[in-house]
Amino acid sequence: MIEFKTIRWKNFLSTGNNFTEINLNNHNKTLIVGENGAGKSTILDALCFGLFNKPFRKINKPQLVNSINLADCRVEIEFTIGKVDWKINRGMKPTIFEIYKNGIQLDQTASAADQQKWFEQNVLKLNYKSFTQIVVLGSSTFVPFMQLPAAGRREVIEDILDIRIFSTMNTILKERVKENKEAVSEIDYAISILKEKVDVQKRFIEDLKQQGQNNVVLWEDEIDKMKVDIESNQLELEKYMSDIDTLTQQMNEFSNPQKELDKLNEFHIKFRSKIKDMENEIKFLTSNDVCPTCNQDITKEFKESNINQDKEKISKLNSALGDIGSKEKSLNEILHKRNGIQKEITQVQSKINNCFSTINWKQTKVKETQEKIDSLKSNTDNVDREREKMKTLIEQGKGQELQRRQIAKRSTELKIIADILKDGGVKSTIIRKYLPVMNTLINKHLQELEFYVNFNLDDTFNETIKSRFRDEFSYASFSEGEKMRIDLALLFTWREVAKLKNSVNTNILILDEIFDSSLDSNGTADFINILRTVTEGNNVFVISHKEDMLHDKFDNVIQFKKVKNFSKPFQTNGTTP
Repeated sequence: MIEFKTIRWKNFLSTGNNFTEINLNNHNKTLIVGENGAGKSTILDALCFGLFNKPFRKINKPQLVNSINLADCRVEIEFTIGKVDWKINRGMKPTIFEIYKNGIQLDQTASAADQQKWFEQNVLKLNYKSFTQIVVLGSSTFVPFMQLPAAGRREVIEDILDIRIFSTMNTILKERVKENKEAVSEIDYAISILKEKVDVQKRFIEDLKQQGQNNVVLWEDEIDKMKVDIESNQLELEKYMSDIDTLTQQMNEFSNPQKELDKLNEFHIKFRSKIKDMENEIKFLTSNDVCPTCNQDITKEFKESNINQDKEKISKLNSALGDIGSKEKSLNEILHKRNGIQKEITQVQSKINNCFSTINWKQTKVKETQEKIDSLKSNTDNVDREREKMKTLIEQGKGQELQRRQIAKRSTELKIIADILKDGGVKSTIIRKYLPVMNTLINKHLQELEFYVNFNLDDTFNETIKSRFRDEFSYASFSEGEKMRIDLALLFTWREVAKLKNSVNTNILILDEIFDSSLDSNGTADFINILRTVTEGNNVFVISHKEDMLHDKFDNVIQFKKVKNFSKPFQTNGTTP
């Protein structure tokens, strides 16, 4: 059971910077009154914000911060579950979310969203929707059980019967099923890949065998072709060798004229030099009458004599140069023929060298190819190696198949569990067990409210309502006052079932302005009578405008007033609580 002790808040809605504190465990029946806007319903928003980080009314969460002070909005709630004391501190501007267990603050390394989820699932063991169905009945933003969708109704009942664990298990199961399906897909894919690899390996081994046979044929053909080529190259070589002999003989028919040409060239140079010297002397004698060295006169006779001698010598030298030129021409012709033959010899020798290289290369290639043929015929290592690889793949496939069977077995188990956890499974069995109790309590409370109908919920939480004088009809067919009686009957029923199950049982019940709207005077009197029973072990807080009508029906009255634009609570004697 959740035993709420105190709630404190400041800078929250219309409340100022001083804490407003309400003791939640002192009185069985507390009336909270005040004018519109005085802040009497603030306790609802403070409770919901402190516990669930959201307001009770349909307003944006930032609007909860006091619009004047605009900072340090705080709500603190203290409660006990069993022997454990809990305290929640929550605030905005700055943001605060602190959980204390027996006075020690819990670790805050997780995100606020994860902390909130943990707090609802492991401490309160109810969510916002269930809390507002069991603890609060309001006239404005409250959504009655009968106006919730089917999923919302189931969620509330599962919380009350403490069977939300099955929904949590079902959520976890869905994830496991998803993971299992993914595992099946992955293992199927892996198996198909292995099968494909085995098939490829088989084909590869067959190809190796066939390729070996094909290669032997190809290599033998290659050897035959190269042997034919070698024979052809040898014939070419013999021809080139014969050509070399013929050219060498032709070469030997001509002696080398190079030395004689060199000697003739020396004579040619000497004769040209002598001719030039004589021509210079003739030019000197012709141009000068006095010797520039001894300053003696050069006679005419001396000039003529020397000039004639030089001219005669020049004539003889030119004749000799002509003979030399003729001889050089003849020798150059011989040299040209000799060089031509030498060039042919060089070309043929190059062909001979190429023939030798080609023959050697092909003979080596024939030897290597024959060795490959011999090795392939005598060696099966490659095929054996590939067979071992295929054997390994087959063993891997067997392991994958075993894993596949295990995953398939897990799939069957998960399907069985899913059938148990689905809405029509174990939860429906438990709900059907409690439905007669729920329907009995609902009709009991309806009769106490003097609303004489036969109200029944089925296992899908759809209502069947029958009247003594009318046909079957639905919740929506009733007036607002009749709907309110049904909502009250359901609220009291949920609390009694929760107390019976000790699931989400709490010590407080808050009724927000239900006396000010749909209940007439008779309904109000009936409801007060019900409260006498409900308040046993519970603390009921009624928020209302009708202080004059209800004041003497409650053992504690708190009045909220606006003082200098801030809401403050006062006891009926005028003091603050």
